[in-house]
Amino acid sequence: MRYKAVFLDIDGTILMPDHTYSSSTVEAIKQLQAQNIHTFIATGRPLHEIKGLTEELNITNLIGYNGAYGIVQGKEIVNEPFAPEIVERFRKTAEEKKNEMVLYANGENYFTAIDDPFAQGFIKTFEMKINVELVAPKYDNILGMTLIKLKESEVDTYQSDKNIHLSQVNVPGMQHAYDVIRTNVNKGKAIKQVLDHLGIDKEETIAFGDGMNDKEMFSTVGTSFAMGNADPELFQYATHRTTTVSDSGIFNGLKQLDLVG
Repeated sequence: MRYKAVFLDIDGTILMPDHTYSSSTVEAIKQLQAQNIHTFIATGRPLHEIKGLTEELNITNLIGYNGAYGIVQGKEIVNEPFAPEIVERFRKTAEEKKNEMVLYANGENYFTAIDDPFAQGFIKTFEMKINVELVAPKYDNILGMTLIKLKESEVDTYQSDKNIHLSQVNVPGMQHAYDVIRTNVNKGKAIKQVLDHLGIDKEETIAFGDGMNDKEMFSTVGTSFAMGNADPELFQYATHRTTTVSDSGIFNGLKQLDLVG
């Protein structure tokens, strides 16, 4: 098989629990690029918060905000903000339930209560820098949302719309955080748009991930690897299982396909 594109999640896939990445991951990315294989980051994170990482890894093809925004070779291919009325509905529910939210615009993160200990823990865990208190409603061009300080018993409250579901953040200590995923806007949908733009077939693609927000991505590519540290629910959606992020998971997965050595 001649593979043409690889999609890599960040947290728990590229980045280890201490926020660093292994030399084997850097080497894997270099070897992919040497073979002219399009190498993408596909993350739930806002793109404005990962510029340092993308520069270090020399990756310019990016899908962020859980598939709401995508850039290929410097060109905007995907731009799918939430409808303002959906953002307002979630904010009102969060206010009633005493949950908190972070809304991601293209350039800033808006927190409903930036000084809340849970919010501060979230900021520290993901090393977020461009954070603003949500003082007045800013519902235009919101590309992503994460609910924080949320109990598992409260999840269904937010899933009354069949086009939206919550995905628990698969990072140690962040079990109280859930990404808001849309049926028609997610990593899988964004990847399909990217592949159509590049003229690449599904069978020529690979993805690596560890969280349930990677489920749609796995269904869109031909070959998928769940990291050894993945949410156990994700394994059923992957075609392969690799080692953990701390044990060269990306490199070892690509080695199974004879793409690195």
